[in-house]
Amino acid sequence: MTITILDRQIGPQHPTYFIADIAANHDGDLQRAKDLIRLAKDAGADAAKFQNFRAEKIVSDYGFKAMGGQVSHQAQWKKSVFEVYQDASVPFDWTPTLKEECDKVGIHYFSSPYDDEAIAMLDAYVPAYKAGSDLMSWPYGLLKMAKFGKPVLVATGAADISDVARAMRILQAATDQIVLMQCNTNYTAREDNYDHLNLNVLKTYAQMWPGVVLGLSDHTQSPAPVVGAVALGARVIERHFTDSNEREGPDHKFALNPENWARMVDEVRILERALGSSDKFVTANEQDTYIVQRRCLRAARDIRAGETLTAEHLEALRPATPGAVPPWEADLVVGKVARIDLPYGKEIRWTDLEG
Repeated sequence: MTITILDRQIGPQHPTYFIADIAANHDGDLQRAKDLIRLAKDAGADAAKFQNFRAEKIVSDYGFKAMGGQVSHQAQWKKSVFEVYQDASVPFDWTPTLKEECDKVGIHYFSSPYDDEAIAMLDAYVPAYKAGSDLMSWPYGLLKMAKFGKPVLVATGAADISDVARAMRILQAATDQIVLMQCNTNYTAREDNYDHLNLNVLKTYAQMWPGVVLGLSDHTQSPAPVVGAVALGARVIERHFTDSNEREGPDHKFALNPENWARMVDEVRILERALGSSDKFVTANEQDTYIVQRRCLRAARDIRAGETLTAEHLEALRPATPGAVPPWEADLVVGKVARIDLPYGKEIRWTDLEG
């Protein structure tokens, strides 16, 4: 299965597609958002992604305060959850400017919508919809995105397989243009988060939904999980992007800076080259070593014309001189008669034998 996003084909036989999730790292500054778009492009990203939400449409201020304290990564926030979402929201009227900036630098514009109005508003600007993991619990939003007829990239963090199966039933009833992304939604930047990525879930997805394009939405920093995901079949990678991990804000600590982002892309491009063909054959750069590292049958001592060869007359040694008898045919050589003198070490050829 291959899907198309503007000028890019995405699937198993195509290069990995990288989405730099700028998200809230614009810090409320439009110019900073534009600068991050340029930096993402320079670092090798194929798309720059933002998030369109209004605090009152995504979180309940009452609900979080009633919990009696903020948990997980939100426990480190100095403001309430509602206030952080207010500060991080991308104004809808930024959208044309951000899309224009992406077009200018040659990168695709993405944004994840989190309410009805945002989904509808983005149709005129995005080449595909990216559904955040919270839509695992709001399938109506997935269906609304799918009905616009564009590819839908869906993250599956904080979900079990029944959640994913429900989401896929809803999506596949409306579209076959789906990227199914393994995801872990712990944003604490803790070292032990690597223990919970479960990249092997990609194998499960490939078995349950054969042909669906796979991806990884990840919030760690090492290139290793991304390289591993691509080796397992993922062809869309999303990670958060910032210009500095030292900035204040909810997403900066676990985001990749330009240097680390570029290194991740480079490692994946090397892997893509190395994955190569599933056919096993002697490759072009092995033609010389095919001779020098392989063996052929050679005379284990001087052999005179007319002698009948036994196993003691033969040994398998490098190099495999072209035209020589291969070692796995030694039994066929035993009992043959030498037509010519064969000095010690000379390769054995069928034309040297008779009988």
